[in-house]
Amino acid sequence: MTTQLCAIAMVLFATIIGAFGALYFKLGSETISIDIKKLIKNYKLILGFLFYGISSIFFIIALTGGELSVLYPFCAASYIWICLLSMKFLNEKMNKLKWLGIITIVIGITLIGVGS
Repeated sequence: MTTQLCAIAMVLFATIIGAFGALYFKLGSETISIDIKKLIKNYKLILGFLFYGISSIFFIIALTGGELSVLYPFCAASYIWICLLSMKFLNEKMNKLKWLGIITIVIGITLIGVGS
């Protein structure tokens, strides 16, 4: 089975949506409580689950268009989106080693894409 370009694009889109899920989990965890009523009202956690669910749906659809061994490594792009979203919305700082890690991920994803 040959991996279609649209399947790769869909996986990358799913990683962006999933990164927003992680962001909302982080934001929702700041007011987390054991109280069930408060958990149900924690809309940030609910949005996190929603984004992860939508991301999973896109990923499953993408799997119909390609090989798992080619598509799954593209999930590493989520690390890139998480770093960018963390800088933008959580005011987290990036250092040279983190940027080097992101560059390494981009090179690895590119090699896998070209190799398929």
